[in-house]
Amino acid sequence: MSVVLCLTTCPEREGAMTLAKTLVDEGLAACVNVVPGATSVYRWHGAIEQADELQLFIKTTQAQLVALKVRLCELHPHEVPELVALPVVDGLPAYLGWVEASVRTDAAET
Repeated sequence: MSVVLCLTTCPEREGAMTLAKTLVDEGLAACVNVVPGATSVYRWHGAIEQADELQLFIKTTQAQLVALKVRLCELHPHEVPELVALPVVDGLPAYLGWVEASVRTDAAET
């Protein structure tokens, strides 16, 4: 199974929606859920920070993960964007098949 769930956050809705739509439009993700209401607490440059953010759940494939990382860094407003990729070990076969069919199979395609 090659489906991967990637997690990232964005500081504001407009940027989150642009990121989500671009990843889907370019075939780097089958679906991106944009969930408001996340509060992140983190250490940055030696200080504890807190920020209201939107959580993004990106469904993609292992084959597109490298291209997704590159594009996320190009589009994301943070100096060091969050990106955590988790392998999907099981799920509804029809849904997982849809994810695989919806994501580009060749990184050179546009």
